[in-house]
Amino acid sequence: MPGGCSRGPAAGDGRLRLARLALVLLGWVSSSSLTSSAPSTSSASFLASAVSAQPPLPGQCPQPCECSEAARTVKCVNRNLTEVPADLPSYVRNLFLTGNQLAVLPAGAFARRPPLAELAALNLSGSSLEEVCAGAFEHLPSLRQLDLSHNPLVNLSAFAFSGSNASFSAPSPLVELMLNHIVPPDDERQNRSFEGMVAAALRAGQALRGLRRLELASNHFLYLPRDVLTQLPGLRHLDLRNNSLVSLTYVSFRNLTHLESLHLEDNALKALHNGTLAELQSLPHVRVFLDNNPWVCDCHMADMVAWLKETEVVQGKARLTCAFPEKMRNRALLELNSSHLECDPILPPSLQTSYVFLGIVLALIGAIFLLVLYLNRKGIKKWMHNIRDACRDHMEGYHYRYEINADPRLTNLSSNSDV
Repeated sequence: MPGGCSRGPAAGDGRLRLARLALVLLGWVSSSSLTSSAPSTSSASFLASAVSAQPPLPGQCPQPCECSEAARTVKCVNRNLTEVPADLPSYVRNLFLTGNQLAVLPAGAFARRPPLAELAALNLSGSSLEEVCAGAFEHLPSLRQLDLSHNPLVNLSAFAFSGSNASFSAPSPLVELMLNHIVPPDDERQNRSFEGMVAAALRAGQALRGLRRLELASNHFLYLPRDVLTQLPGLRHLDLRNNSLVSLTYVSFRNLTHLESLHLEDNALKALHNGTLAELQSLPHVRVFLDNNPWVCDCHMADMVAWLKETEVVQGKARLTCAFPEKMRNRALLELNSSHLECDPILPPSLQTSYVFLGIVLALIGAIFLLVLYLNRKGIKKWMHNIRDACRDHMEGYHYRYEINADPRLTNLSSNSDV
């Protein structure tokens, strides 16, 4: 994991001080040359070399970038930069740093003298960012739009948007935040909760309470943490499309009273339950998009079907169709009624697993018992023969007594012999 969070932009300040010192020296050299009647060739050459060697002045364009002062725009696109240029012009309002190799965005990465006070839109998409440190966007008082999409973020600091200390930092001025497709490699994703990392950065210290647009598309989210949206009361547009969300049971939309659009297309939603339906219905301005989800049309879908028939919140609800079970595939949800929504009497998966395990154990015990019987078959056969002989002798004694008792002559004879 990259560990460059301790680096800062001190190099840019040093270069600026050197530039100012060079200007002072050049002013002294030029003033002394004006007092002389015939300046020497060596002095002129020194002046030319000094001018050519000085770093770019504030307001000039960094060498690997393209600048337009009229449009207040600087583009440093696909330049393989490993750090943010130190000599950005102070007039910049739109800064594009896409397609580079930044890897780590340290604290104060955009701190400058004079500050970039007018920078409003910052695009860092596709720049191989793996780590965004605490306070990376400090000293940007006018920053309204930030795009970190298409970066394999392994570590997004909880204080990335709020400063190194959220308790004493001013709220972020951000209005739009794009975090689309920031999925780290699989091995890094397994080491920690990726969803939890993003949620911690969104709710730290109420730094983003002024946020109006949040995009979290294509991040393979399986769930949303319970309090991921609690610190975003001003949110108006939330984009969660193309994830792997299977349920919205544990996330609350109750405090998003200004929410206008909620995109949930291309997820793994099977049904929306009563709590979620009631929260969405209570939002006065929201429009919900639910296309391309594998809806399971069984008895658990009854509440959602009834809600869809009554609400105007869902956009394009006529396009929603069943994916399961097979007999209901491609049936429109709005055409269903309670008689169509049945649940097969299938045991819960946990109980099915228990019964399967019990069956395997009993089969194993039975196999062992049969094996023991087979290995001791000769002894068992001898034991059965002995029991048979004993039973036969015993039965012959009973048979003899029965014959005596049944014949009167034998009975009298038996009685006389006893006398």
